[in-house]
Amino acid sequence: MIRLAIQKSGRLSDDSLKLIRECGISFISASSKLKTEATNFPLEILFLRDDDIPGYVADGVADIGIVGQNVLVEEGLQELTVKTLGFSKCRLSLAVSKGDTYQDVTTLKGKSIATSYPNLLQEFLTSKGVQADIHTISGSVEIAPSIGLADAVCDIVSSGSTLISNGLREVETVFKSEAVLIANKNLDPEKNRLLQQLLFRMEAVQKAQKSKYVVLNAPNDAISEIKNLLPGIKSPTVIPLAEEGWSSLHSVVNEDDFWDIIQKLKEAGAEGILVVPIEKMIG
Repeated sequence: MIRLAIQKSGRLSDDSLKLIRECGISFISASSKLKTEATNFPLEILFLRDDDIPGYVADGVADIGIVGQNVLVEEGLQELTVKTLGFSKCRLSLAVSKGDTYQDVTTLKGKSIATSYPNLLQEFLTSKGVQADIHTISGSVEIAPSIGLADAVCDIVSSGSTLISNGLREVETVFKSEAVLIANKNLDPEKNRLLQQLLFRMEAVQKAQKSKYVVLNAPNDAISEIKNLLPGIKSPTVIPLAEEGWSSLHSVVNEDDFWDIIQKLKEAGAEGILVVPIEKMIG
């Protein structure tokens, strides 16, 4: 059995559990439980504080974990990273009071900054040649300027609504983060085998999320042009229709190119275009 540590609550926890379920792994979770076991895969899930996950994985208490890059790098354990997961994206940003004058990061020279990420902040300030007084606090960082604790804050930002509601404005991005899968460096062969199985499933889910399955009808004399617009995995599948002179083409399109390609397909003579989401895609 392999032991996975994830955040016990919050958006990262929800996104992590969603990914595990999309990998075909079933389990029962409850807010009061600190661990649970999968029913159809040799996996135990631990629900922990996000700040504790990198250390637990490094020490072998957990074999693998899902954690934000910001936490991992702050702890200096980025070498544990196995795979970026593409969800729970956020940024670590500097913010000042809405009415404060701010030109660039040099404005903060000699100022006090409150943060829960002193190492990331110090690295950023050093790279900019700025010396400031860093106050390390945990929780409610955004309240620091209003109570006179600090002149600015450095905190995690997703939508920015929390900063705005506390009279702050975002002025600099210090670090961009997303969820990553991490692993202990000394997994035994059996646990490494299970990790590779998990990675295989995760990659199949991620590929599917970035792709659309496209089915369309087209006159046979337009097939050559349409095939060049549909790269697919290798090449489109072409199936003759009952109506003579027409065929159905099936392919996979990258979501980033989707709308541009659809427009070109219509211009080339494609009709009855059907777009279907893909649940899993094995490349």
